[in-house]
Amino acid sequence: MAQYLTPIIYVLFFIAMVLAVQGIAGSVFSSRDQKERTNRRLTMLASGMSNSEVYAALVRKPARQTGEEFSLLNYYDRFANYCRQAGLLVAPLQLITTVGLASVALWLFSFLMLGSGSFGILIANAVFGLPASALVCGLVFLLWLRGKRSARLRLFEQQMPLALDVINRALRAGHPVVSAVRLAADEMGDPIGSEFGLIVDETTYGYEFRDALTNFARRSGLSDAQYFAVSVGIQAETGGNLAEVLEGLATVIRSRATLAKRVKALASEGRASAALLSILPIILAALMMIANPAYYSSKFSDPSFFPIVGVVFCAYLGGIYSMYRIINFKY
Repeated sequence: MAQYLTPIIYVLFFIAMVLAVQGIAGSVFSSRDQKERTNRRLTMLASGMSNSEVYAALVRKPARQTGEEFSLLNYYDRFANYCRQAGLLVAPLQLITTVGLASVALWLFSFLMLGSGSFGILIANAVFGLPASALVCGLVFLLWLRGKRSARLRLFEQQMPLALDVINRALRAGHPVVSAVRLAADEMGDPIGSEFGLIVDETTYGYEFRDALTNFARRSGLSDAQYFAVSVGIQAETGGNLAEVLEGLATVIRSRATLAKRVKALASEGRASAALLSILPIILAALMMIANPAYYSSKFSDPSFFPIVGVVFCAYLGGIYSMYRIINFKY
C-alpha cells in the first residue's frame, strides 16, 4: 500500500503546484490587463459604483454660489480645479491641512536641531521658524503639485490626437458624435478616457453636448480641449463635415507637439544649467547646516542678519524667475 501512496502524493503535489502557479499568474496578468486597458472611471464603475456616484467623485461642485465674483470660495474653487487637473481626488482642505501639519513638524524639528541653544536663539526660532517652515512646506507642495499637473497635461496632449482619431473613425462609420465620444472613453486610458466619459455622463444627465464640452475644457485646463470644444460647437451651429474638422485638429496638435519637442531638445543644455544653478545654493546651505548646525543660528542675534537674508532670498527667486523665462520659449 505504501508503494502506491508515495506516487499519488507526488502527483497531487504536482497538481497543487500547477494550480497555484496558474492562479498567481492569472491574478497578476488580469490586474495588469485591467490597469493597461481601463481608465479610472471604468474601474470605479466595475467596482459597483453607480454613474452618479462616479460623477460626484470625479467632478466636485463649486463651493461658491452663482453670482459671487470675488470671495475666498472663488479662490478655493480655483485651487480645487488645479488639484483636479493634477489628477488628485483628495479634497483641497485635506491637502492644506497636511501641509500645515508638515510645517509644524518641520518647526519642531528645527528646535531639535538647535538643541540647548541660548534663550535668544530659541525665541528667534519660535518667532521666525514657523513662518519659514510654512513657506518651505508650501513651496515644496506647490512644486510637487505643479509637477503632477504638468505630467498629466503632457499625457493629455499625447492622448488627444489618438482620441480624435477614434472619434473621427467612429463618425465616418456612421456613429453619432456622442456615441463616438463614448467609444473613445471606453477605449482610451487615463486621463482622457475618464474625461470623455464624464462628457457622456453629463450629456446623459441632461446637459447640452456643447455645454458638456465646455465643462470638459474648463476641467482639463488644456488648450487643445478648448479647440475641440469650439470646433464641435461651431460645427453644431453652422454645419459641415465634423470628421474633417477633427482630422485637421489632430494634425495641428501633432505638429505642435513635434515642434515643442524640437524646441525642448535645442534648449536642453540651458535647462540643465538652470536646474543646477537653482538647486546648488539649497544644497550648499543644507550641507553647511549638517556640518555646523550653529553656523547660521549663531547669527540670529545680529540685527542685520535677517534683512540680508531677505535680500539674498529675493535675489535668488529673481534669478530663478529670469532663468525660467529664458529657457521657456513661446511657440
